[in-house]
Amino acid sequence: MLSWLAAETHTIEAVEPAKKRLEPARPSYYSGKPGNQLQRLLTARRDFLSIWRHNDYSARISQISLMGRQVVVVNSPEAIKYVVATRHENFERKSPQMRRSLEYLLGDGLFISDGETWKQRRPLVSDIVHKHRVPAFGDIMKNTSLELVERWTKLGEGAQVNALYEMAGLTAEIISRSVFGNDLGEESAGMVTDGFTSYQALIDSINIGYFLGFDEGLPQLRTPSLKRSVKRIHTIIDRVIEDHLAGRGDDHSMVELLIRRQQRNPELKLDVVALRNEAATIFMAGHETTAATLTWAWYLLSKAPWVEDAIHAEIEEVCGGNVPDVADVPKLKWCTAVIEETLRLYPPVPILARQAKEADRIGDLDVKPASLIMIVPWLLHRTASLFPDPHLFKPERFLEKRPTPYSYIPFASGPRICPGLQFGLTEAILCLAVLAQRFKLRVPANHQVEAACRLTLRPRGGLPVTLHPR
Repeated sequence: MLSWLAAETHTIEAVEPAKKRLEPARPSYYSGKPGNQLQRLLTARRDFLSIWRHNDYSARISQISLMGRQVVVVNSPEAIKYVVATRHENFERKSPQMRRSLEYLLGDGLFISDGETWKQRRPLVSDIVHKHRVPAFGDIMKNTSLELVERWTKLGEGAQVNALYEMAGLTAEIISRSVFGNDLGEESAGMVTDGFTSYQALIDSINIGYFLGFDEGLPQLRTPSLKRSVKRIHTIIDRVIEDHLAGRGDDHSMVELLIRRQQRNPELKLDVVALRNEAATIFMAGHETTAATLTWAWYLLSKAPWVEDAIHAEIEEVCGGNVPDVADVPKLKWCTAVIEETLRLYPPVPILARQAKEADRIGDLDVKPASLIMIVPWLLHRTASLFPDPHLFKPERFLEKRPTPYSYIPFASGPRICPGLQFGLTEAILCLAVLAQRFKLRVPANHQVEAACRLTLRPRGGLPVTLHPR
């Protein structure tokens, strides 16, 4: 309704192979009339990445008023540090939009919880996915990737697949074997993947109730379609949790560790519902973000074969004819740089929105209680003063130096930084290396890639590719 009032946008993409220059797909700058906030709000409902003007891509703090609600956009490293670290307790709460969008699926899971629930469970989940545990899951990552290599090999030269669906299936199986300790299976992995895809499509990008004066927003309308999506996901996860409680779980899985911790510490109150919520949170965060990152990486490599040549040469130098494994990851500098640059250009969660508990002051701007504080990695990572040639795909920038603190936050930052950061980063690098050693993926020349921002950042409609064995 009223979508025709939204501002027109188009996708920009430029490839110059001779100059080794790629400006990958992005929405054009917002061109709506200044002061017309209704148009901007409607544009945000259709495409949240298309509401930013050219000067929004600069290191600054700005504010707008949408239907009387203060919205503060924080886009400088110093101010971001203030919000996510210095004054974390005042800005820890996720936005009403994010909470309402995910509460039906994740309950009080760590991603959207705050206060005492968050303080109690954060150390628990952090320990489960701690970086020191990542090597133990290396073989799962490698072997699951090899199974995909085997399946792709059977499809033959030039086979057409949807890279987003393939990567979602791969990462769902990896997180299933790591979190749940058993094979999810293609059918169940597909159910979870399809369930979350449809869930994202059914969730509104804007909680209108919040802008109408309801500080907590309004609950998500639970339509029959949305209920079916959630049921598909919960059915799989509930079955696995029940197997663990019945003693049929893997002794080394993450969920088994959660259950043992609850048995030793009953005060945690991790009943079946809470266990499901945390398992679902780890699962959804672990598979969706890495799947999106790998999908975008294949798109970028398809358009920048000079970078692809560099990673092929590196894999040959580091691994020879051996399959890359987790011990090789620290030596795969180009593969790491490709993933890091992919995360810069296409952060899986491109908008990190918080809600102010109390009045505050960010920089020289007074913030009202219940105001929306928006940290937008999509903007931050494309700010020219922080990243020269910000719209270009240049993974070598990560080989030269590390970004300024709080300028590069694909996994968020501060106390609420993603606890699975090392797991996801290692998984993305290793899966990329294993698959790139055996295949090149090519996006059809006539396919227009568009970035679609819902709960996460995906290529709209997925990413069709053809497979070419090496």
